[in-house]
Parts: sequence; structure tokens; C-alpha cells
Amino acid sequence: MNKFVRAAQTSQSLSLAAMEEASRLGLREADIDHLFLALVINDQPAGRVLRELGIDIDSARLAVEEQRDAQLTSLGIEASFPEAGRIVFHETDGYEWTSRARDLIAKSSSKGKPGDAAAVLRELVAEPSGLITDILGRLGTTSDVLIEQLDRADSSPTKSMPVATKVKGRTKGTTETFVSAPLDEVWAFLKDPARIPEWEPSIGILDQASQEATPGTVWEGVAPASYPDGKPVKIKPQFRRRSVELIAIHQPDGIAWSFGYPDVAQSNSVLTEFALVNATGGTQVRISRSWSRRQGWRGLVALPLRPFQKFLVWITLFQTGSAISRKFR
Repeated sequence: MNKFVRAAQTSQSLSLAAMEEASRLGLREADIDHLFLALVINDQPAGRVLRELGIDIDSARLAVEEQRDAQLTSLGIEASFPEAGRIVFHETDGYEWTSRARDLIAKSSSKGKPGDAAAVLRELVAEPSGLITDILGRLGTTSDVLIEQLDRADSSPTKSMPVATKVKGRTKGTTETFVSAPLDEVWAFLKDPARIPEWEPSIGILDQASQEATPGTVWEGVAPASYPDGKPVKIKPQFRRRSVELIAIHQPDGIAWSFGYPDVAQSNSVLTEFALVNATGGTQVRISRSWSRRQGWRGLVALPLRPFQKFLVWITLFQTGSAISRKFR
């Protein structure tokens, strides 16, 4: 993966997670403390380093809250921040970065810097206000210890999940996401047909969701009538109905679902596969999405569209991974 793509994907994932954290407090601006929280749940080595230091999302949120209160007290201000609620970012709009957070992210991908999550974390620790240094102190560590661990991670081979198998004749995209929950809880969530609308954006309602989840069982779904923010979804009638089939289930680390359009002639079903492994502080989830490529002249006509198709695959994978992560925060 080249620097530009890695920096863009890192910025996208951190922006989403940070603004989700800001939305819990009713805020429309995400600052460097929200960026720190986003890094704690990031799937790249920077997130793993933070979690290996014993920092999880709950302890990090508490430390950030305590630091905010301490800052107000030091200024002689008797006030408190709004009580945190659930994440509502996906149901609302109007979010943006503060100027210092935006500048910091840009600096992490400036000349000679990779723009990955580790680069963002290094810039965050060096940020002149000292806010993150103080938060780390409340979490029982220091900036020096964190940088030392980052250096060690940079010099060590990256441990990752087994590479997903490529299948000839299929278009496939894969991503990984970290979920702040035990593996068995994540697995139970992903294998429950009633929970599919919570992570699959093309499904709004699933009929007979109480059916036992066994391979070969097929459910009928309906596309959502509106987006999470309430705006109506415009969809052609033939794409409104969806078929959902459980293809494979392997407790505790593998699940595969197939999604089709029963009212569309010659449509290809989309296979979504999940592979789970235990990770420090939670579960690492690999999400793969694939479908059969058209053969013959139809395949030749579709060749110019493949880069766009790959982009769409990445977008849907990103949406799915974000939705799963959000459900456990």
C-alpha cells in the first residue's frame, strides 16, 4: 500500500472514530483528545501499542474526562461537560476538526512522514499544549514510554492475520477492524441474523430473523427506506428485496453470509466473510467481500469499471467495520 492510500485511509478511519466520540458529548468539533480516543481503537500498530500499555477505550475516556475537569478547575471555572451518551454521529451531520487537530493530521503525512496511525500518534504526543502527555499520566504511563514502544513496534515485523485467499474469477476486497469486546461477544453478534441490519447497510429489515442460524438457511430482507440521519433512500424497485443466506459458520472465529437480489436477472450474490482472532483489549476482525466477475464480452466491457468497483468495495467494507466497532462502544 502506497503512502497516499495509507494516509487517506488512516485519516478517514481516525476522523470517523474521533467524530463519533465527539458526538457522544453533543459536540460538533473533534479535537486532539477525541483523536487520541480514536487511536486507542485503531487497528494499526499504534492502536495495538496503546492497548498493550493497558489503555482501553473505557480507561481512555475516563482519563480524558478527568483531564477536562482538571483544566476547568485550574481556571477557576465551576462547570462540567455534558454527560456522555451514545454515539449519534451517523444520525447527524455538521462535524469537523478543530484547526489544531486538522493541522496535526496534515503534519503526520508531510515530507518524510508516512501518514499512518503511528505518525499521527507521534505528532499527538509532541503537540505543544501537553494535553496528551497529561492524559497519558492519568493512564499510568508517559510520552517517553509510549514513543519507546512505538519505536519497538516500527522495528519489529508486523503481526497480522493470515492473508485472505484470492479466488480466480472473483473481485474481492478485504479490510481489518479492531473491536473493543471479547471474541465470543463479537462472534455472537455477527452470527445473529437479527443483528444484520446493524452492520449491513443494504438491509433495513430482515424477515423471520428468529430462524435458527444454520448453513443453508435463507432469509428475505428489504432495503432500508431511510438513512440513519432520516433522509429517504432512493432505490429502484428491483433492488428493494434482498436474499440473505448463511453460507458457513465456524465457532468461534469464522462466519460467511451471502447477499443477493432475487428480483434482478443475472445478478451476482455478494459474499461477506468474517474472520476473528483474539487481540489485546478486544478482537481483531478481518472482513472480506467478494463476488463473481462477469465472463465473456460482459467482463471485457466491465474492465474499465474495476477501479471504481474496488473503491466501492472499500467504502462498504469501511462502513461495515465501523458499524461493528460502534456497536461495542
